[in-house]
Amino acid sequence: MAIVKWEPLREIEDMFDRYTRAMGSIGWPSTRGQELIATGEWTPRVDISETDKEFVIKAEIPEVKKEDVKVSVDNGVVTIQGERKQEKEEKGKKFHRVERYYGNFVRSFTLPDNIDEANIKASFKDGMLNLQIPKTAESKPKSIEVRVE
Repeated sequence: MAIVKWEPLREIEDMFDRYTRAMGSIGWPSTRGQELIATGEWTPRVDISETDKEFVIKAEIPEVKKEDVKVSVDNGVVTIQGERKQEKEEKGKKFHRVERYYGNFVRSFTLPDNIDEANIKASFKDGMLNLQIPKTAESKPKSIEVRVE
């Protein structure tokens, strides 16, 4: 048996990850603004950016096949879901440590009102899912004159 150096911060990080996954699985609400919490076994990391013309969501989902990823938009919520399958244990091969998460994942985000759902584009390359969500022309506030009598 190999000697493994104890890393207390890593242990705390692992414990926190397990705790947050457990809390998400029982449906506790998020306190992070508009983001909806929907978790599976693991959640991919995402970057969300905005330009004048679109929102861009980039999700890291390495070692997941394109056909194992589904993106849907319903009532202003974009949902990314899929599955990372675990390697099958091969004869003569044993694992000493498995730190990567496997299984189903789900991430959902509430979109603003000024998006064009019909023209959302998704691309998947090298473990990166890129969603391009175009904006519609923003409605300008309408000014109404109020007379005081």
